[in-house]
Amino acid sequence: MGKFSVLLIYVVIAVFLLLVIIRSPENPRGLRRRHRRLTIRSNFTFTPPADPRHRAAAAAFDPLVADIELKREDKEWEHQYFQTHHPEFRSESPEPEWEDYMNAEDYLNNEERFNVTNRLVLLFPKIDVDPPDGYVSHKELTEWYLQQSQKEVFHRTEREMEIHDKDKDGFVSFQEYDPPSWVKNSGESAALGYDMGWWKHDHFNASDADGDGLLNITEFNDFLHPADSANPALRLWLCQEEIRERDSDKDGKMSFHEFFHGLFHSLSGRSDEENHNSSSSSSSSHLVSDDEENAPAQKLFNQLDKDGDGYLSDVELLAVIGQIHPGERYYAEQQTEYIMQQADSDGDGRLSPTEMIENPYVFYSAVFDDEDDEDDDGFLEHDEFR
Repeated sequence: MGKFSVLLIYVVIAVFLLLVIIRSPENPRGLRRRHRRLTIRSNFTFTPPADPRHRAAAAAFDPLVADIELKREDKEWEHQYFQTHHPEFRSESPEPEWEDYMNAEDYLNNEERFNVTNRLVLLFPKIDVDPPDGYVSHKELTEWYLQQSQKEVFHRTEREMEIHDKDKDGFVSFQEYDPPSWVKNSGESAALGYDMGWWKHDHFNASDADGDGLLNITEFNDFLHPADSANPALRLWLCQEEIRERDSDKDGKMSFHEFFHGLFHSLSGRSDEENHNSSSSSSSSHLVSDDEENAPAQKLFNQLDKDGDGYLSDVELLAVIGQIHPGERYYAEQQTEYIMQQADSDGDGRLSPTEMIENPYVFYSAVFDDEDDEDDDGFLEHDEFR
């Protein structure tokens, strides 16, 4: 498609949207801004995750929102870091100003500064790039979310780098890296057989792609987020950690029993409690034998056990490690699926500019309506990614 054709497409779209906005200042689909409140929640928490290989927060759709939230996080992070690492000056530490904690939703709901329709019109051509045809496809929206999440993750990695790069040479050595306090105080976990090995030398060395004994910013980002790394050594390390954590008899291998009572539940989407309830129900009714209950797990185990020795090795787990530890792309795809379900009004598998501006709650999380009474709190049921 030539440049002239692309330009013509966006001229037509711009004229159409302008007519829509002028003709319908109070859009029947809910763009009456003075009665609706866009509500978001920060996707950052200062409580460290139980496992750095896991990720729980959804990326912001709008880079403007992400920027406001990250700046707020930076201010709070700086304050808490100072309070934690320099207690001798705690009384002298100035309290952050209210402006330092400006929430993005305060900005979004200020009509003088932010217009959601104009913002979506502005973002549309930035998403519609492959190809630029006047529609946002599933693939384009997934890539957009992936880019936003990667930017947020890398920003936080840079912040962590400031802490651990004690000699400020742009690298982190193993000696410089100070594991979180929950790792140091993991006596209870160690007693259960989990020695929190994710931060040890094996992990560090696997992250050190060039083998120079130091982690640059890219390697350090991989170190903190191995599930998103393209480094084959790190992906193999993840597999080794899975075996180590599931290896109840400590023989260095994963038997079917260890697989069934651990990884299979993750791969099949069933929790331990669901499996237990299912087993209890089966036992009480005597309708399902152990062989029938274990059949799906045994089938998958056999498929993974390429050498047929009755055990799973780290290399054999590589085929499913992405399912065990989903990366940012997985979550981007989940967000895209939700967006398409909510905003793709004609069901053609893509979003037009009109569909986007008629469904702002989908992109900016939940919507609060002062006039409606959808539930006790007045929130519409569109807050899956809050």
